[in-house]
Amino acid sequence: MNEKTEELRDIFTDVTDGEETVTQSQEDTRGSLERDDRTVKERLENVITQMQERYEFETDLSTDELSIVAESFYEDEYDEEIAADLGVEPDEVFEARMSLHLVSNDDADEVDLAAIRNREEDNATLATEYDVSEADIRRYRRVAVAEDESRTANDRYRDEFDSILADADLSAQMTTDVREDGLEDATEGMETDVDF
Repeated sequence: MNEKTEELRDIFTDVTDGEETVTQSQEDTRGSLERDDRTVKERLENVITQMQERYEFETDLSTDELSIVAESFYEDEYDEEIAADLGVEPDEVFEARMSLHLVSNDDADEVDLAAIRNREEDNATLATEYDVSEADIRRYRRVAVAEDESRTANDRYRDEFDSILADADLSAQMTTDVREDGLEDATEGMETDVDF
């Protein structure tokens, strides 16, 4: 050993109270596809509560019911189906979705939202211009407001819903696939039709 190596060894033994080696115990931990210890329901309620504190919700639905609206939206259910499950009107579900910034592509597919977003004409004038009902114009304007709110928040809440609900589905699917693949590998080549 050269002089520098001996100095380093002496420093090491001084620091480690004279022990010549230090071994840190290691533990093999199993990985998990879940990133958060909280349940999907708890995470959803947290996001919804944050949104309720920031925005005025024009819905009488409870936080649990709003969670159901969000989950059902990510399961591609229509407002009518969600409303039937909750025992409310489809318009109430639509308003809840808009409050949660859950806008689907079908919500305003008949009109250019950018074109009506800042128009000051009344609903009747726009309805005539776009050949739709006044109720449709009110609906489109509500969609535009929801998109603006979401954009102002940098789509943060929508991204959180995506993370919670889309990732939960992906995680469940991946876990199922891993189990199935593991079982296939374990039973490959085995005779499964054995007659005793």
